[in-house]
Amino acid sequence: MRGPHNIWRLIRTGATFERTGAMRVALDAFDAPAPLRLAARVLAWPFSWLGEKGDPTLPPVVRAIQALGPAYIKFGQIMSTRPDVVGAEMATQLRVLQDKLPPFPIEEAKKQIEEELGMPVDEIYSDFSEPVAAASIAQVHKATLRETGEEVAIKVLRPGIERAFRKDLDAFWFAAAMIETLSPSSRRLRPRDVIAHFEGVVMGELDLRLEAAAASEFQANTVKDEGFELPQVNWMLSGRKVMTMSWAAGESLGDNAALDAAGHDRAVLSQRVLQLFLNHALRDGFFHADMHQGNLKVAPNGNIIAYDFGIMGHIDEYTRRVYAEILFGFIRRDYKRVAEVHFEAGYVPGDRDIDEFARALRAVGEPIFGMDATRISMGKLLAYLFEVTERFGMETRTELILLQRTMVVVEGVARSLDPRMNIWKVAQPVVEDYIKGSIGPKAAASDLWKTAQVMARFGPRLPKLVEAALIRQATPEPEPRKRPWASRVGWASLGCALGVAGTLALHMFN
Repeated sequence: MRGPHNIWRLIRTGATFERTGAMRVALDAFDAPAPLRLAARVLAWPFSWLGEKGDPTLPPVVRAIQALGPAYIKFGQIMSTRPDVVGAEMATQLRVLQDKLPPFPIEEAKKQIEEELGMPVDEIYSDFSEPVAAASIAQVHKATLRETGEEVAIKVLRPGIERAFRKDLDAFWFAAAMIETLSPSSRRLRPRDVIAHFEGVVMGELDLRLEAAAASEFQANTVKDEGFELPQVNWMLSGRKVMTMSWAAGESLGDNAALDAAGHDRAVLSQRVLQLFLNHALRDGFFHADMHQGNLKVAPNGNIIAYDFGIMGHIDEYTRRVYAEILFGFIRRDYKRVAEVHFEAGYVPGDRDIDEFARALRAVGEPIFGMDATRISMGKLLAYLFEVTERFGMETRTELILLQRTMVVVEGVARSLDPRMNIWKVAQPVVEDYIKGSIGPKAAASDLWKTAQVMARFGPRLPKLVEAALIRQATPEPEPRKRPWASRVGWASLGCALGVAGTLALHMFN
């Protein structure tokens, strides 16, 4: 339940942030209002001695989050994809968060598998390894299927992880409600939306059936992609707490020495990884949103293998077209068209000056095109673009933020393979192909056909839907009821917490 009983959890969190020096840094990153800063420091300071010490070699916020455990680590990782919330500098710091925890015993993993699959482990596998990777939510074992001899990877949730995450989520929701109650001006930070986004991601990762479904959909989309392959999901040996996939054999995409020794052309791999990502984002609108070297391998035949599908990005077809036109406009240095696309899509309010916006876009693009090819970054271009559009009133679009973050990661992977790669030259054919297929007479005819199909399905209901809409428009909305009790409960909870803090502080110093 999201209530005052969560205060102790929040005090422990605040104590750790105070002890590690992260409190001030975090409040500055969020540009927190003065009342919120005062409440946070007053609540946390008397208990700082109870906080975790963390690793002093890490930056303060990363140190505190790492010390607080799995839910906080995962929260920090997700916030690293939201520079619109935590700021660019803090997002960069949070990207170094390590999702590596000590593994749980192999006996516990086998027990989880037997409970989920309803069969003894020895009947399913002829060989079952110790953990080969352990993260905050799950760990992975390598095994051999007894029936076929196939090598597989088995992902197993940590015992009790769902309950532990729900407890921390409960505290996070309570904290968001308290923040909005104590400081209405902090609502611009959208604390409830932030927690809702986090909950959606984590709940998806806590049900491995959803990750298996994402892997299956991703494979269906990319089955014809040359030079790319994915592990196969074994649905018969997968469930909510266990996921079985074929073993991905190959060299890590982050081990250049091993790639060279195996005879792989790193320049080709560099181009392929970037073009694959752009194809998945533009063509399919469904992309791997965690494409770092740890989730990519190169098979002996030279194919790139992706795995770990816990975080996937989705972009609807209209947004993909807008994104492609923006990229294509920058590639051609047609800033007026880029500005027009923003206005046509409704991203920038219509009362703004389109010529002024185009000049602002030129200020973004020209310095990048003046760079040496090895320094041009599409990820940076998107970051600068978001800064400009925000100044002109564009609302944050979460899916584009995730795309931009993934673009930065993929560029980093590509450049680690070939530092001399020209991002624009590699991206241009992919963007041009998408533009040709999605914009023009053929695309317009396809859109009209889809619209006709929708109208045909809803045709019998259209008269009633129109009538209901007209009635709603003609009926004045009732005024929302005020709920003064919410504010009273918030202040009462804060008063109780301050009282407890003061009492303990007096006992400490007496």
